[in-house]
This record gives sequence, structure tokens and C-alpha cells, in this order.
Amino acid sequence: MKFSADVSSSRRKARKAHFTAPSHIRRKLMSAGLSKDLRKKHDVRSIPVRTGDEVIVVRGQHKGREGKVTAVYRKKWVIHIERLVREKVNGATIPIPVHPSNVAITALKLTKDREDILSRKAEARKARVERA
Repeated sequence: MKFSADVSSSRRKARKAHFTAPSHIRRKLMSAGLSKDLRKKHDVRSIPVRTGDEVIVVRGQHKGREGKVTAVYRKKWVIHIERLVREKVNGATIPIPVHPSNVAITALKLTKDREDILSRKAEARKARVERA
């Protein structure tokens, strides 16, 4: 059921909006869930991934591998993780790309801005619970 006349429910338009999204919107779209203990601590479910966060791969071929995020490649919709690399035929190592939805953040690189985001999201969550 459609709730807002301003937003299209067309699959075609939703996919176009997603794949042609500008960088500042991709940042939010490239969010990852927090681990269970971080979820409890901050009262937040997910947050955009950033370089320096520690993550664990929870889905796919590399499930269970852990490491620090070395790069967030918004243009390709992937992140690169520290020890998640493969060797090329010529001996060079290249990072294996992983989509952020397939990882869980186990340790946050906290900055003032990030703490503000976490507190804002937690307050919004509490306000929603009180209203319901």
C-alpha cells in the first residue's frame, strides 16, 4: 500500500535512484549493522561504515573473517577490509570487495560527530517507543 504521493513505488525508479545516488546519499545507503553488544550499549541498530571501524563478515564466502575497514569505496558500493585480500597470478595482493550489508561492526572509530549521530539516533528511537 502506498503511503506518500511524493514517493514512487515503482521498482524501476527505486533502482535508478539507488544506483545513480550521489556520494552523500551513498554514505547512508552503505550502512552496516552493529554487533549485539554495541547495539545494546548505544541503543542503535546500524550506522554508516567508515574507515577505521572493526568489522566481521557475517554473510557470504568470507563469513567469520574479521578486520579493520581500510577503504569505503562508494563508487563501487563496497568496502575493503584489512586482512581480506587475495593474490593475483603475478604475486600482487588485492583487497577483496565486500558489500557493507554483509558485515557487522564490532568496534566503532568514535569521533565527536559520530557520537552526536549515535545519541541523535538513540533519542529518536526512544521517542518512537514512547509514542507507540
